Amino acid sequence: MKTQLPNLIVSRRSVFPGQYNNQPISEAEIKTLLEAANWAPTHRRTEPWRFKVVQGAAKDSLGVFLAKSYKDTIAKFSVMKHKKISEKIEQSAVVIAICMQRDPLERVPEWEEIAAVAMAVQNMWLTAHELKIGAYWSSPSLISEMHNFFDFRDGERCLGFFYLGKYDGELDPGTRLTPIEVKTEWLT
Repeated sequence: MKTQLPNLIVSRRSVFPGQYNNQPISEAEIKTLLEAANWAPTHRRTEPWRFKVVQGAAKDSLGVFLAKSYKDTIAKFSVMKHKKISEKIEQSAVVIAICMQRDPLERVPEWEEIAAVAMAVQNMWLTAHELKIGAYWSSPSLISEMHNFFDFRDGERCLGFFYLGKYDGELDPGTRLTPIEVKTEWLT
């Protein structure tokens, strides 16, 4: 007997900045996404997820910073990549920096805190999908430069960007390359 999965899980997709329209995302919608993130599972209740909501002039500054950082740090410069970095920021209504605050007591392994942040992002992603807000998580190499843009607390670091924007139309149905049976071993 095959179990019917919730449509929200099966229909969620990455929606990329090039697909976004120019409709704004309200503060209430952003707060809803962040509240959803806050309900992620967390071992020992470290709640390591931290978010920096970047919009307006700050978003423009982030785009300039990322483009400049790319130009200053890359060994093999690509005009197309440089342009794409700026465009992703410009095309997004909001960019949320996905950050992790390491438990100062290190009560759990770091990978568990990274996993908790990922679960928080999945909660945001599912909620965004429900609100018909497109979302895309990107972890470019430039996140290693984010300490030069954001003020991080001791033990805090950036794990990527969550690009957000409204979109028109319907999303393509998803597929998986292999069924779950191929990825599962039953031990009895």
